[in-house]
Amino acid sequence: MKIAIFGANGPTGRILTRQVLDAGHAVAAVTRNPGEFPLDAPGLTVVGADVYNSEEVERVVAGQDAVLSTLGVPYGRQPIRVYSEGTGNIMRAMTRHGVRRLVCVSSSATDPAAGPHGGIFFSKVLQPLITNLLGRTLYEDMRRMEAAVAESGLEWTIMRPSGLFETESVTDYRMAVDYLNGTFTSRTDLADSMLRQLSSSEYVRKVAAVATFDQKPSLIRMIAREASSKKSAPDRTFEGDPS
Repeated sequence: MKIAIFGANGPTGRILTRQVLDAGHAVAAVTRNPGEFPLDAPGLTVVGADVYNSEEVERVVAGQDAVLSTLGVPYGRQPIRVYSEGTGNIMRAMTRHGVRRLVCVSSSATDPAAGPHGGIFFSKVLQPLITNLLGRTLYEDMRRMEAAVAESGLEWTIMRPSGLFETESVTDYRMAVDYLNGTFTSRTDLADSMLRQLSSSEYVRKVAAVATFDQKPSLIRMIAREASSKKSAPDRTFEGDPS
């Protein structure tokens, strides 16, 4: 298959690109900074494009068999629009060129009412702090994206991971429609779950929760990392994924 990956130069995007290549697919890795992309492999084309530019997006999407999106930005209080506008440009290009399959990353935090994620401290203190203060504008835009994707008519799957962290390899992660009571998701597991959607119809036109249970990160380290990334996050990129 020919696969376009938007947000390919982010933490999850790089893992996903490698997994898709290893599975034997041809990949167009889309990034605003192609000179900074670290991978080089047969079957890989690194494409410089801005998701806010509809003409550039259309040139990437034309001729693809599917689109995977790990677009993301760090938390911030300024208005965020990359999810809704960027994904909107992608979907319009897909519709125009007859590309049907879309898998995009959202977050379990977009729907706090779905159920608890972790213990009392996480559900009653940490998650409200993140969703209502630190990440309020981010999750608002994710919700706009989710609504637009659900109405698109494409063969879509919205992936909802929880707090993202690193593992060396794919674990025995779990997936479910809409909701899982899981606090964390390995980026490697998230990438693998997205790759699996290319050969499965189980979650077509559904929201898929994905969570890692075999390993857990240090919650304190995750909070410190997010605080650090919020202070130092460059405003030139939308290729990092929020936790």
